[in-house]
Amino acid sequence: MRLSLVVALLTTTPVLANDGFGGLSATGLTFGQTEAVAMEEEQLFIGLDRVTVDYVFRNITDREVTGEVIFPLPPVAVWSGYEGMMNLPEDLSQPDLVGFTATVDGQPVAVTIDRIAVIEDGWDQPSPPTKQYDNPGREVTADLERLGIPLTLDVEAAREALLALPEDKRAEVMALGLAEYSEGDATQDISPEVWGYWSIVTRYHWTQTFPAGKVVRISHSYTNRPPGGLFYWSDPPEEYQARLAEDYCIDQGTARAIARTLKNPQGEEYGDYGTAYYLSYVLRTANSWAGPIGRFTLTLDKGAPENVISLCAEGVRKTGPTTFVIEKTDYAPDRDLEILVVQPMTWE
Repeated sequence: MRLSLVVALLTTTPVLANDGFGGLSATGLTFGQTEAVAMEEEQLFIGLDRVTVDYVFRNITDREVTGEVIFPLPPVAVWSGYEGMMNLPEDLSQPDLVGFTATVDGQPVAVTIDRIAVIEDGWDQPSPPTKQYDNPGREVTADLERLGIPLTLDVEAAREALLALPEDKRAEVMALGLAEYSEGDATQDISPEVWGYWSIVTRYHWTQTFPAGKVVRISHSYTNRPPGGLFYWSDPPEEYQARLAEDYCIDQGTARAIARTLKNPQGEEYGDYGTAYYLSYVLRTANSWAGPIGRFTLTLDKGAPENVISLCAEGVRKTGPTTFVIEKTDYAPDRDLEILVVQPMTWE
């Protein structure tokens, strides 16, 4: 899953209370920019099973600043549950799917969780580096609520609600681009079906005060649930693999390493397959704070020595059998992290 830090701040000075930085509005959470609080340090760890991050913030003004600190998960397509592509828990009714915890100056903080529904851009649209973190897609939360469609990741609950709609409401659903219906064919024993097109964005947030001129340390941790599945790779890459090579900067050396890792010891006729995980993390939200990140450290753990990792980044240093580190100063991210981890199949 993708998680990131977004700031939505309101100064406590009355004249600046509604100056547009963002916060809680009548329509929900809004995002903005602050020049009052700087991110002096970020230490980010991303593994296959866990993500942790430690921030050091400083209020660089002589006035107290209060507002919402917001951590949004990436959009999760509701119907992806049918495809088995999302590494999600069995109980999708729970509001917190990743066991998110946060501390401020070492003390646990109560976190509010909310959800919105969006229609994302298609797969052939610009890739994530050009996507705005505060605009994951066209929001359709109000449309679903008005139509009586539950705001849930439980695909069966959403499907049943859609199939229960009368004909006029079904027409509205299709006109809004929320779903597509299939009438089925009773003579062929094919039941009516529906396919939904929206995704759910889960957001964690709390109201935070940054004292004038002081440092505030914020940490959070959560279970990483990256999507993935069966993976095949050829060296040189085939034409249909070009998009994958571009998105994850798979160079010739990495391509050869992946091919070696996936080679089936039983012979080529059995297929050279493995498993791939697609890890994402939004870095550009750091640009909503004052100035660049003073000191940035990213630690990546690919899980096992035989796994292969690939991503678009400079200055990657190997620090152990499974770990890699990137360090930067005065860092203003211009793209988000998209990480590919390929692991070999276990053959008996």
